[in-house]
Order: sequence, then structure tokens, then C-alpha cells
Amino acid sequence: MLWVDFMNSYWRDWRTSDRSKDRDRLEEPKWLEEWLVEQKLPAAAPLLPEELDRLKRLRGLLWDELQRLVAGETPATALLEQLNDYLGNGPVVRQVVWNATGEAGISLLPQRADWKQIMAEIAASFAAALLEKEPSRFRICGNPDCLWVYYDDTRNRSKRYCDDKLCGNLMKVRRFRARKKAAEDEPPAE
Repeated sequence: MLWVDFMNSYWRDWRTSDRSKDRDRLEEPKWLEEWLVEQKLPAAAPLLPEELDRLKRLRGLLWDELQRLVAGETPATALLEQLNDYLGNGPVVRQVVWNATGEAGISLLPQRADWKQIMAEIAASFAAALLEKEPSRFRICGNPDCLWVYYDDTRNRSKRYCDDKLCGNLMKVRRFRARKKAAEDEPPAE
């Protein structure tokens, strides 16, 4: 999902609480260029400082809303109005297109190739997820050093980590070591 990848553009070292290793990938031109290609977003001119600020504000807006959703709140009307502001800056044209198997479908084709269009696509992706998916499945990784965002698509809605093999195993080891240390620190039974 576009909005998930966008929100996870702020990278934290998930193995340690050393925040000096955090990186804002929006500030890395090579990563940003590869991300645009991967997401099939319209090629944009180099990112100007004011556009970077707007991208960061959008990410912050989505982060704040996601935290409320994870806490069980419903989407705020003010957020939906703010998303409309972003959406208004990204005009599209509807067109019939054919996929690789020859099936026809309706596609929304962006009319510009600039950062406002890209922000509109991100906002549209988040708005569609809010309206079409179950907001109760939006998650923030349970590893406090990670905090990546993901959508829990498991059947029983029990996913706690963005990646069970990475963050999940790390947290399991941390809990084991904490229990072991607590047992060692306990005074002997008399």
C-alpha cells in the first residue's frame, strides 16, 4: 500500500534504541527516486525544500491519525477535510485500460508529474484504506525501536510486529532475557 510505504520512509534502527541511526529517507534523493519508480508514481522534478516540508507534514498528519486509529478512535472529520485539500491538488482523468491478460478496467491517470500530484496519490491511498478497509486492522509495530506501520491482514487480527522474523524474534529474545535476569536477581528461597 502506497500510504504504508510512505509512512515507513522514516527509518529507525529496529534493533536498538540508538536514535542517532534514524534516517529520513525522504531526504535521500536516491531512495526517493527508486521509491517513485517502485510505486509507479509520476516522475517529478527534484524535490525542493518547501515540497519536502509538505511531504513531511503529510506524513506527520497520517502518523497522528494512525496513532488515534490504533487507539480505537474513529477517523477525524478534520483529517478527511485535510486529505481533500491534498486530493484537490492531484487531478486525474478516467480512462479504460487493458491489463496484461486483456481484461479492461477503469484507471485514474494523473494529469501532472509534480510533487502535489504525488502527495494527492498518497492521500488518496490513505483515504481509500480508511474508507474501504477495516481501520481496526491498522497497526504500529510492537517493537518500540521500530514503529513501522502495517495493515494486519491475518485472519485472527493478532499480528503484533511488522515482521515476525525480525521484530517479532527480537522482542521474543528481549522478553526471554528480561525473565532470565529477573530470575537471577530474585533472592534465593529460604
